[in-house]
Amino acid sequence: MSKMSSTTDKLSLHYLELSPTPIRFQPVSQVNSVFFDESNKHVFTVRSGGATGVTVKGPTDFHQINFRMEDKGSLGAIKFSPDLKVLALQRSPNSVELVNFSGGVPQGQEYTQCCKSKTSKIDCFNWISNTEIIFVTDTGMEFYTVLPERRQLKLIKTFNVNVLWYLFSKPLSMLVISSSPQGNILHTFQFKGQNAVKLPKFEVDLPLTSKSQKQGLQERDCVIGEIYSKAYILVVKHQAKIAGNQIPTEIHLYRVEKESPARKTHILKLNSVGKFSINIIDNLVVVHHQGSRVSALFDVGSGGSSDGYVTTHTPALTPLPIRPYATPESENYAATWLIFQPDVVIDARIGCMWRLILLLEPLATLIPVKSNLIDFLLLRSDAKPAVLSVCQSSVMPATAVSLDVVGGIFDKINSHYQEGISPAEVGKTSEAIHVKFRNTVGQADVYSQVLSPLLECETACAKHTIAVLTEYIRSLNEYHIPVQHFIYELTINTLVHNNCFYQLHQFLQYHVVTDSKQLACLLLSLEGVYPPAYQLALDMLKRLTTANDEIVEVLLSKRQILTAIKFLRSLAGVEPLSSRKFLEAAYITEDKTLFYTVFKFFEQRNVRLRGSPRFIAGEHCEKYVEYFVSIYGSSALGDEIPKLI
Repeated sequence: MSKMSSTTDKLSLHYLELSPTPIRFQPVSQVNSVFFDESNKHVFTVRSGGATGVTVKGPTDFHQINFRMEDKGSLGAIKFSPDLKVLALQRSPNSVELVNFSGGVPQGQEYTQCCKSKTSKIDCFNWISNTEIIFVTDTGMEFYTVLPERRQLKLIKTFNVNVLWYLFSKPLSMLVISSSPQGNILHTFQFKGQNAVKLPKFEVDLPLTSKSQKQGLQERDCVIGEIYSKAYILVVKHQAKIAGNQIPTEIHLYRVEKESPARKTHILKLNSVGKFSINIIDNLVVVHHQGSRVSALFDVGSGGSSDGYVTTHTPALTPLPIRPYATPESENYAATWLIFQPDVVIDARIGCMWRLILLLEPLATLIPVKSNLIDFLLLRSDAKPAVLSVCQSSVMPATAVSLDVVGGIFDKINSHYQEGISPAEVGKTSEAIHVKFRNTVGQADVYSQVLSPLLECETACAKHTIAVLTEYIRSLNEYHIPVQHFIYELTINTLVHNNCFYQLHQFLQYHVVTDSKQLACLLLSLEGVYPPAYQLALDMLKRLTTANDEIVEVLLSKRQILTAIKFLRSLAGVEPLSSRKFLEAAYITEDKTLFYTVFKFFEQRNVRLRGSPRFIAGEHCEKYVEYFVSIYGSSALGDEIPKLI
């Protein structure tokens, strides 16, 4: 019964949802044609071939564009340049028409560019930049520079290769062309500025099949994506039946290399068969299965079992459905859904475009092991609030975990923080390191979001609170992160507030807290409730070796003037002293004997410095000389030492 309840609870959770405010457009109909530009994330609604209007919608910060154009036949594709200054459209199999735009309004007549070979057919075109465009034909790829002011294109480079199908990624500036009869020989091109570089071709493994089951690699089973700052080609590998049993589908990840052919580095085990589609969100591979209407998350940056060459992964979380969208006409995992990279879902039947969103809040329930949860969150973008929430729940009395687990959590966030700030991390190529700068959790974060709420919790016992504070300081020291003063101050105040003076003494004696002037001052302020704090503060200042002035000030404030002088004499540092400060301190005590001793000490100092016991005008000691004379007479003043001629 409990198992059934647990399963039901999990199924009621969702870690994926569609954006609450989709981009709406007129659905596909006999009059309306809908085109999607994957690079710019633009949806084009073309009515009556453009004669009755074209509407362009895009991301939420994109202003809708409306214009008309002459109906010259059916459109095969339509795309704006990234800066929206040139519109390219294809009506003919071997040419692309372009028209300049300004402020969303067409400017002048269209101009046409035919592909280089008159017998070739254009399969697609894609903008590389504001002024560079590529044509993919059935015989290769052509790279052009667009010159809008001249209304013409200039051919930069061509590559000849038989084209079976292609993939293009604008974020990666990468084109993949499939050739060979079975489609598993892939040619990769990288674009940068006006340069097009052909990377080494490679071969994708095909599943072992009988001759009757022979199948090639299809475009629908391949995706280009960026994961942890690396370019990958993801291939859905549908397995053949063996002895009448269907082997579950896998997804193979080929990492694109610049100097060598792409190599297979990861395998994702799907444990099912059927139709799959892929999104890549926050460095997670999201695999949608239409048959079961669930989505699975895979994280290639952590976990998995490796044979030294390829790492095999299972889903990072239990596959769950996307949270249903709150409209009656919308149906999750509909057959009319179209999936685009990295996170776009389009249903042309109802005229909606969504972004797929990863939800972090439910993960605390779905990943019960806190250390695994922290590992997962630290690799996600904008997950700092979720990380701090897990930390807080781990120490609060109602949801606290063992101190060992708390220490492990602190170790993970501090290790992560250290990697984020360490120069040694610069240039590392591990798959997860590039995102580790996003969620660095600093001491100020832990102080305000974890430790302070724990101290304010009325049900938290002092022993637990002090243990958590101590564990955090231990972790910081272990990762060589300097502990901030406010963490030490919080710890010491907590110890004092709970009368844990012996433990405070132990902390200081065994250097659990690091010596500093700020801590010494804090200890001095605690003398009223813990008298030994005064001597502990002095000892700390003396160990610092750079706090001699502070030690003198403390001694003077306690009217230990002779002790202060002896301390400075031990350091051979009495010569540059301000005599006025010491004379004022002795004067305030109203102890005439003490004043006499201090006065005579500085007369002797003056003799050593200047050969005369007199105080110079700049020392402003006239008041104290008059006071001395009023008590002991002018004859008690030190004698001038005669100059030798």
